[in-house]
Amino acid sequence: MAADATTAPRTGVTAATAPRSAPPDPHTPDAPAAPAPPAPPGSRTARLPRAAWTVPPLAVLGVLFLYPLALVVQEALAPGAYASVLTSEAFRDALVTTVLLALGATAGCLVLGFVLALVLAFVPFPGSRAVARFVDVFLSFPSFLVTLALLFLYGTVGIANGLWTDATGDPTGPFRFLTTPWGVLLAEITYFTPFVMRPLLSAFAQLDTAQLEAASSLGARPARIVRRVILPEALPALAAGGGLVLVLSLNEFGIVLFTGAKGVTTLPTLIYGKAILESDYAAACVVAVVNVALSVGLYSLYRVVSRRAGAHR
Repeated sequence: MAADATTAPRTGVTAATAPRSAPPDPHTPDAPAAPAPPAPPGSRTARLPRAAWTVPPLAVLGVLFLYPLALVVQEALAPGAYASVLTSEAFRDALVTTVLLALGATAGCLVLGFVLALVLAFVPFPGSRAVARFVDVFLSFPSFLVTLALLFLYGTVGIANGLWTDATGDPTGPFRFLTTPWGVLLAEITYFTPFVMRPLLSAFAQLDTAQLEAASSLGARPARIVRRVILPEALPALAAGGGLVLVLSLNEFGIVLFTGAKGVTTLPTLIYGKAILESDYAAACVVAVVNVALSVGLYSLYRVVSRRAGAHR
């Protein structure tokens, strides 16, 4: 018992005063491996999950767009297809008609859209806000709806010709221009003008009215204020809207089809005729490639102008 009593404190002192054992050396073979540090944010491992999210949209884009486009380009590369199409008179006439209609519609939309946007922005009248909102709604209308409205007004059995025949007794009326290039041009200007008005109204909303008041107080006439103050501020919006109208009118198919203008052949209607009516798919693909090239070039120009317009505002 005495030995036990004398050894117990000695054992406790030894346990209390004994130094702690050193941690195991990780470099020894028996020591467990240290955990790997996390990958830095810019490493390939960290980017892999984020990059994986781009695979599904790229796959959908490739299946639904790139693959059919590649088939069109491959079909257009048939022996002699380009030579036979590009040298044909029908292609040259369709190309000239398409470009002339697109340029004419763009010019008409720029002039009409600028005037209408000026009235809505700077000439207050009852219902001006409702008209401005209708412009936004009009952008969602399909193109054939405007063409049908013009047919009801100026068609061979439309309201205008009906009033003329009732008043004069003639069997037919004088309004037959809808089946001509002028009718297609009128329909395109009517449909695409809101695409110019929308950016113009946004630009006019950002215009400093103090400049207009200062010019008016100095005795400047309204025409001079428009030319020297408003027009320079509206040029980027005009360029953006005009570029958009040029691209859209270049590829317009429904208006030409619904006007019944059989003598008006554009690139889209030529593609339809070659592919559907004549079953000449190689020629249709050649015209489609040319149309796509023109559209992409003009769309690139439109994006550059829009970017500059946004930076200006």
